[in-house]
Amino acid sequence: MRPERLNPLFAAADSLKGVGPNLARPLERLGLSRIRDFAYHLPDRFMQRRAVADLDEASVGENVVVALTPVEYRSSAGRGPFRVLAADAAGNICALTWFGRNAGWAKKQLPLGEKRWIAGRLDQFGQTLQIVHPDHVVEEGAAMLGQLCEPVYPLSDGLTQGRVAALVQQALGHVEALPEWIEPALLAREGWPDWREALTEAHRSEHAKARDRLAYDELLANSLALMLVRGANRAKVGTPLTGDGHLRTKLHLPFALTGAQRRSIAEIEGDLTQSAPMLRLLQGDVGSGKTVVALEAMLLAVEAGAQAALLAPTEILARQHFDTLSRMAAATGATIALLTGRDKGRARESILMGLMDGSIQMVVGTHAIFQEAVSYKNLALVVIDEQHRFGVGQRLMLTQKGKRTPHCLAMTATPIPRTLTLAQYGEMDVSRLDEMPPGRQPIDTRVVAVERMGDVVEALGRHIEAGHRAYWVCPMVRENEVDDLAAAEARFEELRRRFGAAVVLLHGQMKPEAKDAAMERFVRGDAKLLVATTVIEVGVDVPEATLMVIEQAERFGLAQLHQLRGRVGRGEGKSTCLLLRSEALSETARRRLALMRETQDGFRIAEEDLELRGGGELLGTRQSGDTPFRVASLEQIQRLLPIAHDDARLLMARDGGLTGERGEAARLLLYLFERDYGVQLLRGG
Repeated sequence: MRPERLNPLFAAADSLKGVGPNLARPLERLGLSRIRDFAYHLPDRFMQRRAVADLDEASVGENVVVALTPVEYRSSAGRGPFRVLAADAAGNICALTWFGRNAGWAKKQLPLGEKRWIAGRLDQFGQTLQIVHPDHVVEEGAAMLGQLCEPVYPLSDGLTQGRVAALVQQALGHVEALPEWIEPALLAREGWPDWREALTEAHRSEHAKARDRLAYDELLANSLALMLVRGANRAKVGTPLTGDGHLRTKLHLPFALTGAQRRSIAEIEGDLTQSAPMLRLLQGDVGSGKTVVALEAMLLAVEAGAQAALLAPTEILARQHFDTLSRMAAATGATIALLTGRDKGRARESILMGLMDGSIQMVVGTHAIFQEAVSYKNLALVVIDEQHRFGVGQRLMLTQKGKRTPHCLAMTATPIPRTLTLAQYGEMDVSRLDEMPPGRQPIDTRVVAVERMGDVVEALGRHIEAGHRAYWVCPMVRENEVDDLAAAEARFEELRRRFGAAVVLLHGQMKPEAKDAAMERFVRGDAKLLVATTVIEVGVDVPEATLMVIEQAERFGLAQLHQLRGRVGRGEGKSTCLLLRSEALSETARRRLALMRETQDGFRIAEEDLELRGGGELLGTRQSGDTPFRVASLEQIQRLLPIAHDDARLLMARDGGLTGERGEAARLLLYLFERDYGVQLLRGG
């Protein structure tokens, strides 16, 4: 249970003055539902203004605070702007301009002949100085001088900077001092303020020490929680699994295992023989052969008289895994079933009975395989695919189905930099598949300007006429009024007019039956072109597909581009990936696309991606394998995580049960950052 002294921080947002039902929705879009969320809703940047006696002291383009006296109102015909002409102390005239603002409101704020203090950006329209939509209009200059350095917060539709800033200040008023959880010598060495002061200063100015302190708190909480999970797991009793090889020797693979695969299998086999449940992460690049490693582990469990389950994040991926594993394991005689949320009636009952009586030895599915109604005779191994989609709390929940705690093998097809691996999976041992199987085809990657779209479509036509299959990936499903990104539905309609029934559409908003039908047509070859969103980013395996077109590639992160490219090059044919780019590119986007041309090494791409994003420019959709942190930036993670990890290890070594004065403070930290699953693992926590 959360310590009582933290309850005020977790009070609902509507306990703040001015937050009602209409404001709750835009606040929720920003993740602002409790007092704590507002306190940690840190500014993106700060608006720096300069107070000037008159406009002669200011430069065009500068943000200023100046005293002006309104002298004339000017209305425009129709929906034109409303202007208030105002004079400074030297007699210079400046137009205060509003578009779409009620003239009565402006007249009330700026009565003629009465001096007001104005804050805003000084611009020039023709020969006239102007401030468009002033940030602030107040009667007294003293209040305005407090706005010379003003926070600029992330917003969503329906919110303004003023409203968010006021709510943040209200929330900070609920923040009480807490005991110190950082080691005193470290605190003194870094010159960090205490927690409450750090929160206040981080909203007041560009206070690097305060921001670092808050980031460190988050990293320390995460490191502690992961260490607690690891320690609690080692104290649990699992089922030692020793296979005799009678099933694995029947596997007839069409290729030899790589050294990395053999090494990873040996590491997993060593873990499975222990009574402490395995917690291992299997990292592998696209096409590195993770599925074979997982199957070896699952068959070992079956050889030992136990059951194994493989969890996939989507139904499409679950079905792909089921088909692949069924085909590969056919000669072994092991029984395998597929269970998803769509299975109903007698078919579902039959699978449930088979899992309960043990006649089904391996099961593949979505979260449905861990629902309360699903019971196992002896579940001893859980394989979780696309691990980055499941948090630590979910990982713990998914391993509660066995009579004893099952072994857990997590897999990710997104190579993750070592720093972020420590941050996200610090409770796990790690195996890396850093070799590609022999025969894996290189992919010819080219960057093509969007102006050559016609040439790309013509080349696609020749590709389809030759009997080959292709993907066309768009970053959105539908067009909307505020964004001009390519839409999958619009592109699908356009390409269908060109290629007819050879084109199918797949995106996450479709009904499951429609998704399956589209995918089945493409797998069978009835359809030659699959237009899709990033729903195909992982797991989709169609060896006959040899062309990938990614539209507006600069909008995607490197990790996604690499995963999408990995959907081709899976068969014997030569494969090509075309990255369609817009005309205007940032320098970071250029470097990303150049790196995609240069290498297919996912681990190198992951490290380079971290370096590019660490500079603060995060382009495109959220990265697969992105960090689970709200406060700590990528740069702070790289710099501060090793310190936090060592500090957490020392704290656990000296105060193993989080006892003592600092240990009790660390408990508060875990609850504050909602890593309390770590506390719950402690006896009496």
